[in-house]
Amino acid sequence: MSSPRTIIGLEVHVQLKTQTKLFCGCLAQFGAPPNTQVCDVCMGLPGALPVLNRRAVELALRAGLALNCKIPERTKWDRKQYFYPDLPKGYQISQFDQPICGAGYLDLEDTEPSRRIRIIRAHLEEDAGKSSHDEGAGTGESRIDLNRCGTPLLEIVSEPDLRSADEATAYLGEVKQRMRHLGVSDCEMQEGSLRVDANVNLHIDKDGETIATPIVEVKNMNSFRAVAAAIEYERQRQWDAWEQTGQTIRDCGKTTRGWNDVKEMTFLQREKEESADYRYFPDPDLLPIEIPAALLKQVEQSMGELPGDTRKRYHQQLGIKPYEADVIVSQGPEMVAYFDAAVAVSGDAAKTATWIGQDVLREAKRLNVGMDAFPIDAAKLGELVARIASGKLDNNRGRDVFTHLLDQDVSVDAAIAALGIESVDESQIETLCRELLTDNPSVADDYRAGKTQAIGRLIGAARKKNANANPQAVRETLIRLIET
Repeated sequence: MSSPRTIIGLEVHVQLKTQTKLFCGCLAQFGAPPNTQVCDVCMGLPGALPVLNRRAVELALRAGLALNCKIPERTKWDRKQYFYPDLPKGYQISQFDQPICGAGYLDLEDTEPSRRIRIIRAHLEEDAGKSSHDEGAGTGESRIDLNRCGTPLLEIVSEPDLRSADEATAYLGEVKQRMRHLGVSDCEMQEGSLRVDANVNLHIDKDGETIATPIVEVKNMNSFRAVAAAIEYERQRQWDAWEQTGQTIRDCGKTTRGWNDVKEMTFLQREKEESADYRYFPDPDLLPIEIPAALLKQVEQSMGELPGDTRKRYHQQLGIKPYEADVIVSQGPEMVAYFDAAVAVSGDAAKTATWIGQDVLREAKRLNVGMDAFPIDAAKLGELVARIASGKLDNNRGRDVFTHLLDQDVSVDAAIAALGIESVDESQIETLCRELLTDNPSVADDYRAGKTQAIGRLIGAARKKNANANPQAVRETLIRLIET
């Protein structure tokens, strides 16, 4: 009997980045006081009729194209019946047999080996409200906030092609990056705009037969860490359960389990409903949607470069290391635009990438601002990097200028002048190096004896004598004078 194979399919719920809800004019913003962004439509009051948000359709098409999905000419709406306290209508407007996005795929190129994960569908639906349970305090209180009710969701359903927690995390990372990059969603998991259900079971090869354990759906996880931990927990739990009971997928149906982030374990919630249990039927208040080729072309032309293509361009055309390219792209389209604009001025992509990865991101995090509000615009950063790349500034003095630009809205030239930074020509550096070697003859002897690190003492001394002296130029001049 071989080791069990973990079979994983993911359902990713992406909250679309629209100003208003899917079928009414209520705002779809996070953080408002409870039950203040509601109306008769999203609360399901009698006689209230839904009106479709066109922007949600366009964002869904954009997401589908990014996931290589087939887009049908026609899609329709269905009612999905279930009864939760935070679903006031008693049904959810969703899509059943004619989703807006059909079969597609997503390639994981950074895994070893690379993998193609098939996508079954991506369909539009309205979100439910949010229930909060005060279980920790022991009061048993539950509160319902309907602000989220009716917010547009795109549910992306994968085939069970994933085989490990690491692959699941890589897949989620790529989906999140594409959705953010294209402006489909902000994917803020802590705000609930990206939630994940994981379907997990095991395949066990025994006596020439493949045995499948019952499928478990782990619901509503809101961090990649939770998804990975839940998959690992279910893998071990299902293996232990099979060894004890021998139950297979033929013996019992699919079950739904929740994830306890504190205890790091899943817990049984209910038996999983099948599609018949939801009693789907076409929504009588909403017409089917015809998707004209002209609209699809318009959406496709507005998408621009996908994150994977940007990473390849940075690595293959600009010579940036794959890790640095991924750091830039993972920050979203604003950072990509910032980097491209800075490189156009600096002419040195590698140095620009290093400055963004080390300095810009650190300061943006400290200031808690996006690139649109970062104090140093792309042109200034590019000019600063160009000075460093040409040798007119060393990295240390460059960071002095960078710090000054963070606090003062001035040009790079003005910052250099304010800091008293002056250019030091080759003759001045050579004179300085000769003085240092005359005052410290033992350094030259140590260097010739193979103790090359000894020269570092003179570089530090040169900085004390002239703070504007470029350390690299000093090092090269000292070595030249010692070896001649």
